Parts: sequence; structure tokens; C-alpha cells
Amino acid sequence: MTKNFNIDLDNDYNHWFDSPYYHILYENRDYKEAKKFIKKILKYLKLDKGSKILDAACGRGRHSIEIEKLGYKVLGIDLSKNSIKKAKKNENKNLNFLIHDISIPLKLEFDAVFNLFTSFGYHNKKKDLDILHSIEQNLKTGGIGVIDFFNINKVKKDLIENEIIVKKNIKFKIKRKVNRNNVNKSISFNYKKKQYNFNEKVNALSLDNFKDYLSNTNLEIQEVFGDYHLNPFDTDKSTRLIIVLKKKSQSNK
Repeated sequence: MTKNFNIDLDNDYNHWFDSPYYHILYENRDYKEAKKFIKKILKYLKLDKGSKILDAACGRGRHSIEIEKLGYKVLGIDLSKNSIKKAKKNENKNLNFLIHDISIPLKLEFDAVFNLFTSFGYHNKKKDLDILHSIEQNLKTGGIGVIDFFNINKVKKDLIENEIIVKKNIKFKIKRKVNRNNVNKSISFNYKKKQYNFNEKVNALSLDNFKDYLSNTNLEIQEVFGDYHLNPFDTDKSTRLIIVLKKKSQSNK
């Protein structure tokens, strides 16, 4: 029996990200690196302690947890029911999690909104713009947004087309390709005599693409970093595209 899922379709989004296999494959994500990045970016932003921060597409909350530890009030939102269920085990009076679509604004305002670890670009342009407008509406005037995306030029340069990763006795066969508009990753494996096939598709967005998107919002780029150490962005060499935004007042739009 073969099960096929394509997560670039909105109604299939949770099949992969909400599955246990997603977390098995990515179980070794670098929590130390995440902790160091959060500490660096918050030091750079100089937000007052107690500021309200929204972690949009928080997953299991690894960034949210570190932000709260540094003295901030955090709400993490994600569509994945299983991820939020896991994240909720870490809740306290200053750290909460909610199942919510990041493209739909909350009826709340925050001092900062974070969208980290390439949690953007999985849909069409309209949906991408909806997410940016949601970030805008969730920010106070003068509030700060941070979007952490891959550097598409570096992805193209270092692309590993075929790879096999074994985790918990599951052999994940991964195929990657980049075309003009998307980065595609197909993931296939056999588990308990069932064949599973998933497909991730992320928009191949450059800094110029983001600038075009942001021209439709009231968000203004303040700084662009190229890695989790906050080094300057280099179009060809940087591993990440980290964009720091500020919500302008309506009069400055």
C-alpha cells in the first residue's frame, strides 16, 4: 500500500508536518544553535523585558521556550496539532501555545513577531502575502518582525540531489531539485510494510522577492543578516536570509 502526500496543497499541509515521521527525520535539529541565535537576535533588537512576542509557526516550541527564558511573554502558534500538543507541556504564565493559521491575524498586538527556520513560502504568492499582512496586523506600530529564511543562491549552489538518512530504523530516501520558482524535496520510506511518499515545496524566494512582497505592506526592512551569528548578508555565501522588519506608522506608509 502506498500513501502519497503533497504538502504544497493547503488542505494537505498537516499530513507531513503533523506526522510523527517528520519529527523522526528532523529529531537532531540543533537546539544549541537555536538557543544561541535567540540570545543574539534579542540582544540586537534590545526589546524591553516583558515584551510580548509572537512565534508564528512555532512547531514544538524550541524557539518560544528560549525566548521566554530570557524574560519575555511568548505566544507560539502553529497549524500542527501534534506539535502544539507537545509544546503545551512547557506552558507557564508567560509561555502559551495555540493551534492557529499564521496567515490569519490574531486579535492581539505584539512588540515583536518571529517567523523562524524557513516557516514561510509553502504556499502561493497570495498566501505568502496573507502571512506578511498577518504579521503586520499583529504588530504594534513600531513593532519588530523577524523572518528567517534560507538563502536560495546558497541552496542552489550546495544542493544535494539524492540522500538517504536512517532514523529509528526508517530509511528516508530524499530527492531534491530546484527550479525557477520552487525548492522541491521528495521524501519516501517504507514503514510497517506501507510505502509513504511526501513532497515539500517551498517558494524559491530571494531578497529581491521579499522586497517586492514587502512593498505591499506597512513593514520596512531594517537589517538583513546572513547567518545565526548575525553576520552581514552575502548573496552568494550566506547560509540564511534573516530579515529584520519594523512596522511603520500609517502616516509614514
